[in-house]
Amino acid sequence: MAEEILKEADGKIRGHLNLSLLAVAFLSSFGSSMLYGYNLAAVNSPAQYIKEFFNRTAVRRNGTGLSNETITVLYSITVSVFAIGGLLGSLTVGILVSKFGRKGTLVKSTSLVFVAGALMGFSRTCGSPEMIIIGRFITGIHSGISLSVVPMYLGEIAPKNLRGFLGLMPSIFICLGVFIAQILGLYEILGQEEHWPLFLSLVVVPTSIQLMLLPWFPESPRYLLIERDNIHATITALKWYRVRANIQAEVEEMQEEQRSLSSVRTISVCELLADKTVRWQVITVLVINAGMQLSGIDAIWFYTNNIFENVGINASLVQYTTVGTGAIEVIAGLIGCFTIERIGRRPLMVGGFSFMGVCCAGITLSLILQAHVPFMHYVSVACVVGIIAGFCIGPAGVPFLMTGELFKQSHRPAAFIVGGSLNWISNFTVGFVFPFLQMSAGAFCYLVFFGVCVGVAAYVYFIIPETKNKTFVEISQMFASRNNCELESEPLAISDQLSLRKMNGYGSVEPKKGHKVILEERYTWTDEEDE
Repeated sequence: MAEEILKEADGKIRGHLNLSLLAVAFLSSFGSSMLYGYNLAAVNSPAQYIKEFFNRTAVRRNGTGLSNETITVLYSITVSVFAIGGLLGSLTVGILVSKFGRKGTLVKSTSLVFVAGALMGFSRTCGSPEMIIIGRFITGIHSGISLSVVPMYLGEIAPKNLRGFLGLMPSIFICLGVFIAQILGLYEILGQEEHWPLFLSLVVVPTSIQLMLLPWFPESPRYLLIERDNIHATITALKWYRVRANIQAEVEEMQEEQRSLSSVRTISVCELLADKTVRWQVITVLVINAGMQLSGIDAIWFYTNNIFENVGINASLVQYTTVGTGAIEVIAGLIGCFTIERIGRRPLMVGGFSFMGVCCAGITLSLILQAHVPFMHYVSVACVVGIIAGFCIGPAGVPFLMTGELFKQSHRPAAFIVGGSLNWISNFTVGFVFPFLQMSAGAFCYLVFFGVCVGVAAYVYFIIPETKNKTFVEISQMFASRNNCELESEPLAISDQLSLRKMNGYGSVEPKKGHKVILEERYTWTDEEDE
């Protein structure tokens, strides 16, 4: 049935949150993004057991144990090899999403998790520390793929007024994954020496659920129309993801984006970097993705227990303090998710990075003074919690969301490769270097993170425009003046309009003066019509 276009008081077309959108956001994040968070924190609790396993294996093989320095290096490799895998995975995103689609890439990449889970789960049985390192590397590949593909997928299926909300769902599940790893890592649950292989291999559980259910949902409508030129599949997908919305207007917006592209072909990374029309978008992606990791959050997640021990927390209470920080992560992530469409992207980013910078400076000050002022121990813990909360409110998810928003369809995969690669390189750098930086610089190592946080907050405040409730074409136009270029757009072609008419009752066309054809009736799908 044809009815009036769905509009709010401000006259803007809006979509509605429905069960299909929520289910896809949940499944894609639960089986992918959550694993990233889980793997970040899973090596924290069993760290001592893994180091002892390395040493026992060396004694069995060589007759002598390892020095403390060698064990530190091996454990740092075990932690940071996850980021090397992530870097490799992020480099494959462009090829995978173009060949298999967004949803298809998520489904096919699940096989990596099962291989990695088996390697880590049987590492002690086989007496092979190498299996842990290889397993971490493979889970890193999966996370490198999913960390880019999930925001891309959700950003493309979401109406523009819900893109921020759904775009931050992965960051909530990242925080949830960290929290679950901290809970399961408690001594009373899986924190005992005999359980650590099982603890590392539990990554297969959420992936199994994703593999069973996600294939039943449609592919990204933007991918189906702009890259596959399949109008029938596009309409079918939109009917899944829109309960009451002006589907015809949304298809027209996609076609406008398609016509504004110099080529529908997905461009390469080199072409993206050489394209002057997106220069400031690329710089923005580099700054916010590098800043996200160099802010020090990975140092906090990888070495939480060690950090709390250094600030004077009783060893028996460290694991419970760590779990408390995990709960705060989840709460902060939920605050960011439910406020982003009201507050906007920029305030969450500026506020999050600024608060993290203040807390990094606070840790340095408290560590210097804690020998003379007893309550400074509590200030240190509060600053660690503040860094985590500030990160989860905005910087945890907005960089991925903005990477998808700042580029149109042909540039988006390459942008995620660039952002994802830099993200993982920075992740590896922090994970590998932080223990040595902490030993050499002591309390002053956190001032490095302070400088990064303040710098990124300033860049976002002065350079990046607000993208809330903007179409991808509108966002590109906002950057056009800064890039000293103009975007070309063409009128809706008659063939495009007629292709919409061929759908079952989808729109109508009438000849007007000058033999031009315009779309007069807009079609809105409703639940009653499907019945």
